[in-house]
Amino acid sequence: MFVENIKETLNLGEKLSQKLNPHSIILLYGPIGAGKTSFVQGIAKGLSISEDITSPTFSLSHHYSSGKIPLIHLDLYRLNNIASAKEVFFSEEEEAVQKQAILVIEWPELIEPLIDNFWRIRISYAKNCGRHYEIRDPKNLLTFS
Repeated sequence: MFVENIKETLNLGEKLSQKLNPHSIILLYGPIGAGKTSFVQGIAKGLSISEDITSPTFSLSHHYSSGKIPLIHLDLYRLNNIASAKEVFFSEEEEAVQKQAILVIEWPELIEPLIDNFWRIRISYAKNCGRHYEIRDPKNLLTFS
């Protein structure tokens, strides 16, 4: 799916939020500046989360509980070894299970092999300045194109 601007990115995230449930895990792939956090803002909007959604690059995770379903937003960009990534992921996953939250993970490359059931979202720059989103559901069926 092609999006031209941030408004369309937010709308796409909001649309996806309607397909999620507690315990959903979303893996977000894409280069720096592609719009991963903006996409999470759209998901949060769809969940009626009132807090400001910001990038957790330096804190590693942000937790939001004001919406219909809690949201945990994890960013593994600064972690460069699998042991650290696993430790953070397992801790946040445990909390997501306890809170019945949705877990969104930016830069999930180190921990993807540990997860069986997840949404995969790949964001890439399009030639005409927009973004291309490839979204696959946990059964690996193309749900948006």
